[in-house]
Amino acid sequence: MSPSPQSIFNTGTAEVLIVGAGIIGLSLALELHERGIRVQVLERDTPLSHASTAAAGMLAVNDPHNPAALLPLSQLSAQLYPRWLAHIHQLSGIAIPFQTETTLQYQSDGNILHFSERSVEPRQLGAALLAAVRNAGIELREHCEFHPSAAPTAQTIVYATGAWQPGSIKIPVVPRKGQMLRVQLPPSLKDLREVHRSDEVYIVPRIYGPQAGTALIGATIEDAGFDTSTHTTDLRQLRSRAARLLPVLADETAAPMLEAWAGLRPGTPDHLPLLGAMTPGSRHFLATGHYRNGILLAPATAVLLADLIQDKPATLDLTPFSAARFPASFAS
Repeated sequence: MSPSPQSIFNTGTAEVLIVGAGIIGLSLALELHERGIRVQVLERDTPLSHASTAAAGMLAVNDPHNPAALLPLSQLSAQLYPRWLAHIHQLSGIAIPFQTETTLQYQSDGNILHFSERSVEPRQLGAALLAAVRNAGIELREHCEFHPSAAPTAQTIVYATGAWQPGSIKIPVVPRKGQMLRVQLPPSLKDLREVHRSDEVYIVPRIYGPQAGTALIGATIEDAGFDTSTHTTDLRQLRSRAARLLPVLADETAAPMLEAWAGLRPGTPDHLPLLGAMTPGSRHFLATGHYRNGILLAPATAVLLADLIQDKPATLDLTPFSAARFPASFAS
């Protein structure tokens, strides 16, 4: 059983308080720390215990499900990725390899597009990022419930709370459940080196690390609140869809299931993240709503939010991600 969340906290000398220790919150904390800003991170549960490590890890810049307005942010983040991973490796001592370099996108007309897209293993990334944050000396408080009324009114606060609401503040983000499974790859697919993706399923092989020789199959998209249970019927349907791309995956003996789980994506009404000040001129910022692309967008989100916090000119137009597009959604 998890410890009961603490309801009282002291920000001490922190200049920026980050609420949420998922991949977005920890990435921003590291970026701010590197810029000489004193940061404190609060996490209601344990770091990286939800969507961050439940994801498949595709850096899916070209996913046709993505809104067109997301493309510049996605491209920027993909460009930042190699240097970002190298920096995390330097701080943590843990290397995070790219698992794949290519994605095959199956079209409804039978054509197959080839994209130069990479993927990472989120559990490897999460362990390295958390170690980097701890080694940097950033204050991270686990099992600490955030209460807006207890925070200094003038302090800079960033809400990176994923699918959850930060205390009494209501943000237009809801959980979108995704079930997936991991299977052992049969000998006929031992050389699988690319992601296979269609409109209804993806297959993401693991090439390096403890999961080498396996592949992820995902994922459902459900409005099921905060339920994270898995269901045999849904998992079998995912496997059936995957077998349309790679038929041998239909054989549960040749490709046995090793594990299954469900994560909660933070979704907004338009499937675009919320990045920037909560209201004009506010020192309360949002870094949430990344939906299916939290792993991909982490480095760009960290850089752009750090620039905003430091009142630096934006290097990318963040208008599509402004909270102003949901003017009636915020309340406390």
